[in-house]
Amino acid sequence: MDSLLQTDEDEDRSANRLVRQALSFLLHTALALGSWLALMLIGYALNPQGIPQIAILLMSLAVPLVVGFIVTKMRQDDMATVVWLLGLIWLMIIALWIVDMPTRPNECYQCGVTEKLTRTLFSLPSPSGLIDDDGPFIGTWPAAALIGYSIGAAFALRRKKHED
Repeated sequence: MDSLLQTDEDEDRSANRLVRQALSFLLHTALALGSWLALMLIGYALNPQGIPQIAILLMSLAVPLVVGFIVTKMRQDDMATVVWLLGLIWLMIIALWIVDMPTRPNECYQCGVTEKLTRTLFSLPSPSGLIDDDGPFIGTWPAAALIGYSIGAAFALRRKKHED
């Protein structure tokens, strides 16, 4: 019977573990979004003309991917691979907000749900006019950064496991 009961010491260890995991998750989230923000600041500082949004989306995925790979290679941490969940949740919240928005002339007038989402989040075939045409900046690119960071971390952990 004693083996089934959890002691105070076990509870303290599990509480400490949860705190470490939460802090690690927040740190990796901050690194992912920080690398994406650095990319955006460099882009706005250089202000290059005519860059397609798909290129920005790919860079929003690639830069945090490299950062996640490097950080996880230096400090092995399984929590780095679950940051993508926050990106998915963020994208779902933004998508729900977009779907709930009213349409009017010059703002995706008479758009269906799918067209509203694709035109707002990806500006395909043209921007919807909703969220002041900042749908990719607010929704898609940060989510891509979090997903990219997780992919880079997973590659770093996989390479480490194969080396062992």
